[in-house]
Amino acid sequence: MRILLIHQYFLEKDDGGGSRFNEMTRVWEEKGHEVTVLAGMVHYNTGEKRAKYKGKFTYKDQFAPKTTVIRCHVSEAYNVNFLGRLWAYFSFVLSSIYAGFFKAEGKFDVILVTSPPLFVGITAYILSIFKRIPFAFEVRDLWPESAIDTGVLQNKLIIKMAYWFEAFMYRKAKLINVLTPAFRDKLVNEKGVPAEKVVFIPNAADFSISDKILQSDFNRDQFRAEHGLQGKTVITYVGAHGVANHLIQVIDTAEIMRDNKQVLFQLIGSGMQKPMLEEEVEKRKLANVKFVPPVPKTEVFKYILASEFGTSVLKKVDTFKTIYSNKTFDYMACKRPILMVIDGVSRKLVEDAACGVYVEPENPKDFADKIRQYLEKSDDEIQRQGLSGYHFAKKQFDRDILANKYLNYLKGINE
Repeated sequence: MRILLIHQYFLEKDDGGGSRFNEMTRVWEEKGHEVTVLAGMVHYNTGEKRAKYKGKFTYKDQFAPKTTVIRCHVSEAYNVNFLGRLWAYFSFVLSSIYAGFFKAEGKFDVILVTSPPLFVGITAYILSIFKRIPFAFEVRDLWPESAIDTGVLQNKLIIKMAYWFEAFMYRKAKLINVLTPAFRDKLVNEKGVPAEKVVFIPNAADFSISDKILQSDFNRDQFRAEHGLQGKTVITYVGAHGVANHLIQVIDTAEIMRDNKQVLFQLIGSGMQKPMLEEEVEKRKLANVKFVPPVPKTEVFKYILASEFGTSVLKKVDTFKTIYSNKTFDYMACKRPILMVIDGVSRKLVEDAACGVYVEPENPKDFADKIRQYLEKSDDEIQRQGLSGYHFAKKQFDRDILANKYLNYLKGINE
């Protein structure tokens, strides 16, 4: 089967960030299928464009033997402000439509488009009509709800148009994949999407990397010494530093715990709010917060393995009660207990897996209290939680199993 994947945020080989489809396409290729990806030139966290893409409208890369990535122009106004981001979205729509017609060679069996941004659906629909190929639509985040709840989207006309286009995409797609059960309930019960059209392939744990490192000669003590982590109880956050993540609550918690010389908060990644967060740490003279720039996925796992805990953090809004934080699965794959600062399905995930504790979002006192409770637990109890999460994810969220399940659904819409 030949798959055309439209994914504005498909990662480079050495990029940090959510690599869901990098791993999915690896499995599909191993099964003998060919994948062409229409991807953006700007990283979603940093807003930066690599030098080799500057001045180019498209750039073709043979990512793997049977996976071709066509990078498409995205405006570098992405991280300037809302209007800049909106223009970046539409610049990708224009460039990806061009690439789909003139750079993606041969005939495809199916188009798979993953959102957000919602506007990538325009590319999928147009290519689907003219190339006469069915398309599947993936919902990684409920948009425009999440943009409205976080205050990013406020213009009433744009909101109305976004809801209209969302409904249009759901009607035209042959298959809709959601990443959480709450998404499925929302689409079927509130948005009127036929239940038989909606499937559930969630984010997953990437055991291919974690198991390889765990089985290698990785020297945790040496890594901690090299990165200034020795003698510390390290709580690691990996991911975007944006409005939705609201990481100021981590800084507030660090301030409450500033007199505890044992605990260190480690924030890995980048985003629009990172400069503000760094300024706050400097202004408050906090020695218990460490910032790490984005690192490749293999390095991310080493940082997690060198930590005692992982934490998943989002702003306190109702829409985020419906999502799984993808980094949660990386913590589980690395056998690390989780401080879950997200309510709803993410909280239920950690409680069902018995692999961590829920922290009320935007409540730094509760965050600090939960950390202190962990400091009083035995090493055996903490290790049991980490193992519980690992085994739960191995059973429910193995990337290879889910990639094959996804493949079967894609085959089904083309029959």
